[in-house]
Amino acid sequence: MHVVLIEPEIPPNTGNIARTCAATGAILHLVEPLGFSISDRNLKRAGVDYWHLVEVHVHASWEDLPEALRIPERLHLFTSHAKVRYSDIHYGPDDVLVFGRESVGLPRTLLNYYPSRTRVIPMNAHVRSLNLSNAVAIVVYEAERQRDFSDLDA
Repeated sequence: MHVVLIEPEIPPNTGNIARTCAATGAILHLVEPLGFSISDRNLKRAGVDYWHLVEVHVHASWEDLPEALRIPERLHLFTSHAKVRYSDIHYGPDDVLVFGRESVGLPRTLLNYYPSRTRVIPMNAHVRSLNLSNAVAIVVYEAERQRDFSDLDA
């Protein structure tokens, strides 16, 4: 499974997401520009001592992601503007989970290009969004649950 963060802004969120990736074996892709340096101490601290367990790739743009990661049938774009619930999707082991910036979410151009691939995590209408690292964990663990946690130790 691949987790793609488009222009992440907050180092501790990305560090926590890296820890989720370490725990599940997901590959982490960061799409620039990043709101921090990869060597940021807050990023490293949030990932604790698990960075050696995470395969991380940094890409200059969405277009620089390998084409194999941009196959529409494998993409799931998470936004509060979607109609399809994340839990109504069947996830495969090579699926690509795409999340946007903490402040504004995914770019409108990306959402417009893949309208049938958008997903939502339901929440109270009074709440604008979830913390990015929580949203990633919710979806990654749903995907793992669907596969009966087959690649994970109990």
